[in-house]
Amino acid sequence: MGVLNSVKTEGEMLNGILSWPRHFAWSNYADAYRKIDFLRSLGNTAAVTAVGLAGIVLFAAMAGYKLSRTPGKLSGFLFGLFVLSMLIPFHSIMITLVRIAKNLTVQGSTVGLGLIYIGLGVSMAIFLYHGFVKSIPRDLDEAAVIDGCGEFRLFFAVILPLLLPVTATVAILNALWMWNDFLLPLLMLTDSASYTLLLSTNMLFGQYGNNDWSAILASLVLALLPVVLLYLLLQKYILNGIADGAIKG
Repeated sequence: MGVLNSVKTEGEMLNGILSWPRHFAWSNYADAYRKIDFLRSLGNTAAVTAVGLAGIVLFAAMAGYKLSRTPGKLSGFLFGLFVLSMLIPFHSIMITLVRIAKNLTVQGSTVGLGLIYIGLGVSMAIFLYHGFVKSIPRDLDEAAVIDGCGEFRLFFAVILPLLLPVTATVAILNALWMWNDFLLPLLMLTDSASYTLLLSTNMLFGQYGNNDWSAILASLVLALLPVVLLYLLLQKYILNGIADGAIKG
């Protein structure tokens, strides 16, 4: 429905949001592209997502593998802490998080925002990796060690390529979350030059209900299009990765 209304004129939209547009107003997209400075906002959003995804995948894969391969009470305790942290509501820590970000001088930075996403998203990723690693035979580890692989080479050359299905799952779930998140960027990004797509779109809302709905809806469609394409490309990995990570965990 949002896509349909994004190609209507303001008058047509106000007359009926369920009606088919009489004339497709493709100029709404050109207007939205200009008003939100699409390329700049897209670059900021992509930078935040790239930093967050790289950190989550790297650290979670290493931690999930090590915790899964290391038996003992300490390993189980640490894994339990990561799982329990998933139950903490974001709204209960957001004020403290903003103060910490300000003290560390990362508030207002897209890279800093990406680092914060790593801390918030790594727990779920570790849970998925931890379960998936159990499906990989330990014989591979032993054979690689016999061939002279060190611990890091064993992980990056042997184990990590086998984690591709769950890595795709972790990547798409976190990309959807970071790309579409509004509250955390609103708290952390203080300069309009570093705004993400959703924050730039939010600037189109005027005071006292004076909103440019044609540009707003077109902007939302433009913002969602890249991540929808990513989802379509990787969707075959998502359910398999979640199922393997949860059931085997």
